[in-house]
This record gives sequence, C-alpha cells and structure tokens, in this order.
Amino acid sequence: MAHFEEKDETVVNNQPAEKSILDEIMTRDLEKGDFVIDGVVVEHPEVEGSVIEQSAEEGQGIGGPVDETDLESIKAHNLFDLRQTIAHEIFSGVNYPWEALSKINGFIPWLGSTLNPAEYDKVDDNIWIAKSAKIMTSVHISGPAIIGKNAEIRHGAFIRGNAIVGNGSVVGNSTELKNVILFNKVEVPHFNYVGDSILGYKAHLGAGAITSNVRSDKQLVAVKLPTRKIETGLKKFGAMIGDEVEIGCGTVLNPGCIIGKRSIIYPVSSVRGVIVADSIYKTETEVSKRFYG
Repeated sequence: MAHFEEKDETVVNNQPAEKSILDEIMTRDLEKGDFVIDGVVVEHPEVEGSVIEQSAEEGQGIGGPVDETDLESIKAHNLFDLRQTIAHEIFSGVNYPWEALSKINGFIPWLGSTLNPAEYDKVDDNIWIAKSAKIMTSVHISGPAIIGKNAEIRHGAFIRGNAIVGNGSVVGNSTELKNVILFNKVEVPHFNYVGDSILGYKAHLGAGAITSNVRSDKQLVAVKLPTRKIETGLKKFGAMIGDEVEIGCGTVLNPGCIIGKRSIIYPVSSVRGVIVADSIYKTETEVSKRFYG
C-alpha cells in the first residue's frame, strides 16, 4: 500500500532550508484572494514548526488545570479518532494537529490518486467526488478537494480549495470552507465559515458559528495555555475541534482555539485558548465539567 511521505525540512537561523519541489507544492497558496479582514488581504503563511514557550504565570485552564498531561491531550490522536477520516496519514509524524494544515494542499492530489475510481469521480484537476455524495447544482468547488461518500453539499456552499470533506458530512447553505479537514459525519450546515481548521468526528457547528483564522493585528497565531504558549508559526490558524463537539449558534472561535472532545460551547460565545475535553462553556469565567449518567 502506498504511503504519503513528506521530506523533513531543516531550519537554520529560524529560516527554512531550501525546499524541495514537493515542499513547495505543500506550502504554496493556489487560491486567488485570501481571507480579508478590514479590507486587508492576508497572505498565506509558511510554517516553521511549533515552539513551546514557558510562562511565569500559573493558574487554572479553561475548564480545568492544563499541565503536561493536557499538552498530550491536544495532540491529534487524543483530539480525534483517526480511524474516522480518509486523511489519517496526514497526521503521521506531526506533533500537534495544526502542523497538518500546511500539508493539505500537497496531500489531496496524492490521496486522490489512491481512491477507487469505482467509488469516486475525478471531476476536474485535483477534485474527487464520491459517487454517493449529494451535490446541489449551486455549489462551487475549487480544487484541490475531496468530497467523501454520502456527503451532502447544499445550496450555495463555497469550497475554496484544500478541503477534505468526510463521509456523511453536511456542508450547508452559504457555508464556506478553505484549507480544512472535516472528519466523517461533521455538520457545518448553516452560514458557517471554516478556514484553516480541523473538525473531528461528528463535530457540529450551529448556524452562523465561525472559525476566525487571522489575528486582528496580523501577528502569528499562538496556542495559549495557562502556564505557557505554543508558537505555531502560522498566520492562519482557525480551530482544532475534537470529536463530538457541539458549537452553539453565532459563536466565534478565535484564532488558535483547541476544543477538547465532547465539549459543548453555548451560543453566541467568543472562545479563546484551550477548552479541555468534556467541558460545558458558557463564558470564559463560567465553565463546568460535563458529567454522564
């Protein structure tokens, strides 16, 4: 069986070494016109890797204390059931899941070339759509993109490229996707913007919920924990949303959000930082543990 491989990149004096052709394919931006904030078109970043910086401040995490165990909890295999995506190989060799974002562009053509033509149609350059998927005529899909089995892409959806939509997922009316991986059975059904993000198995965004993927000051995005921050090297990074997370209507997930598995975010929230698994988030100061019984 073929495996996706990426050449290691050496960093010298904080600058990437000369890139191979494959590296260039993975990092270049093929889109015309990126996400615009306040009239400013923000260019696509090149990722130099994640760096952890220790903070002198101690304290509680959002939803509970975050320590070395919680650093482990925000890694891909703990946020996501990797069996629930055809893109599981993209996470091979990454330390944190956002490090996969810069690989999506190069990964899709490779993955598409391995798909069974009895199950998927190649409808354009680097666009594969499962024969069982339901695509409305008013949908716009730019490549590279893969639409999975039994996925439903509804009226007015805009897929801007670098998108993997999982089996049984729903991309709804006026929803926009860009540089994303949606695991199986994800629902982004009404007026959602999902950019530079990964949504886990059965994650659901309520109407109007968005991932904000660029800081207003245009600086690089960091993942903020109570006692440290992780510098991602990314100008664009929306959210990593774990399996079975529910995001309420009208919520904004600010750049660099990590939402742990099975958490519930109340409607019209503005969320920052790391929300640990099994949390119920009402406000930044009102977060409780989710209990089952």
